[in-house]
Amino acid sequence: MRARQWGITLGLGTPGELNAITDVPGVRVGHSTLKACVDGKQVRTGVTLIQPREGEARQQPCFAGYHVLNGNGDATGLEWIGEAGLLTTPIAITNTHSIGIVRDTLVALERERLADPAVYWCMPVVMETYDGTLNDIWGQHVKPEHVRQALDDAKAGPVEEGAVGGGTGMICHEFKGGIGTSSRRLPAEQGGWTVGALVQANHGKRQELRVDGYPVGRQLAGIASPFAARGTPGMGSIVVIIATDAPLLPHQCRRLAQRASIGIARTGGGTEDSSGDLFLVFATGNRDLPPADYGRKNLPLNSAVQMVNNDHISPLFSAAAEAVEEAIINALLAGEDMTTDEGIKVPGLAGETLLDALHTSGWRVSR
Repeated sequence: MRARQWGITLGLGTPGELNAITDVPGVRVGHSTLKACVDGKQVRTGVTLIQPREGEARQQPCFAGYHVLNGNGDATGLEWIGEAGLLTTPIAITNTHSIGIVRDTLVALERERLADPAVYWCMPVVMETYDGTLNDIWGQHVKPEHVRQALDDAKAGPVEEGAVGGGTGMICHEFKGGIGTSSRRLPAEQGGWTVGALVQANHGKRQELRVDGYPVGRQLAGIASPFAARGTPGMGSIVVIIATDAPLLPHQCRRLAQRASIGIARTGGGTEDSSGDLFLVFATGNRDLPPADYGRKNLPLNSAVQMVNNDHISPLFSAAAEAVEEAIINALLAGEDMTTDEGIKVPGLAGETLLDALHTSGWRVSR
């Protein structure tokens, strides 16, 4: 059950039909999940992949921008997005030590799908968070077939959350973390656009956890921490992908990406040196951008684009902050108990437990 099913309403905005990043038309999400034992070691990892539009991303680029709140993380392809302002590939999320194989496989799959031999390069976007507490991360168990599975699995509709795909082995606020998603749809007078967020949540200290503004982490301190014997509370990272169908230009996408920081802060994160906090926004509102056919000489000289006037962009900022906040809580509530190779329990955050902590903190009813 997700936050709203427990009666926890975060923010004042209205979610989309699915309350997921796939409420933005054309966005598709796929997972490949690895749960196995290899040579006596536990494998809990995978790949999550986001397709920004229907069809191939290269043929239908999106304006995009990114923001780094804290740089203890890695990603491929972001510098070109910062330079050109375009997203021309799918977005993949995995664990820290698998970023290379995922990137290389996406290059190979892109070439496999290309019909035009004049296209001579691509630069996939791959992001990561660390799952080495629950996963044999040094074993590098993600293989090309898992990237292909995530790509083939990408679809519209409800998004599976929790210990799936890249989020399989993640820990959030010392509970089981992983994939979470949420969305907000603006009213017609504010544009009627949708903002959807997907997080891979692997960050935060329990004592800092807040829900709907209430310091519930302080009430949950009695639950044993998975870092009591090894590791440091707050170690890890969070990746945030935000999609919108608003017609944003690249610099506006970057501004929207910055607002992910607010959603993370509302839940008590964003203050750890050891956390890599990387956020990417893509906007599908401009639908006639020329294909990213690098090497061809017959592309148009210029293109007509639209933009949201800055006087009307604040509701999108609020929507992004709320969607990220709720996506993190959904990731936590989707988590179930998982145990490390050493027998250390990483507890899931049960809905009843969270409600008890909320009530003890003074929360009575959500809006």
